[in-house]
Amino acid sequence: MTVTVKVLIPAKIAEAAQTTQYTATNLTAIIDKFTATNYSASAATISVNLVTAADTAGNQNLITKTKTLQPSETYTFPELVGHVLGANGFISTIAGTATAINIRASGREVT
Repeated sequence: MTVTVKVLIPAKIAEAAQTTQYTATNLTAIIDKFTATNYSASAATISVNLVTAADTAGNQNLITKTKTLQPSETYTFPELVGHVLGANGFISTIAGTATAINIRASGREVT
């Protein structure tokens, strides 16, 4: 077994459509940190799903629903830390506004 520390989601702007941000392709992944920052001048929301390989993003795998971030606020999602994605499971997000929130995630991949 090999464990590799890795940036799971490089810093990027979260889309306003449900979007797969990271897939644990043929391995297991552990989320160590997930950060979102609202860089806009208005409050903005983001939702995060942790989805198994056999499923699609929806209420059944929603971990954080419409978390509101105030202007310039950063949130580190303690509810995601330590979660494990099985092989081909994925992280999916949807932002309430297409140009307001930056996200980034780090973790470990186990092969």
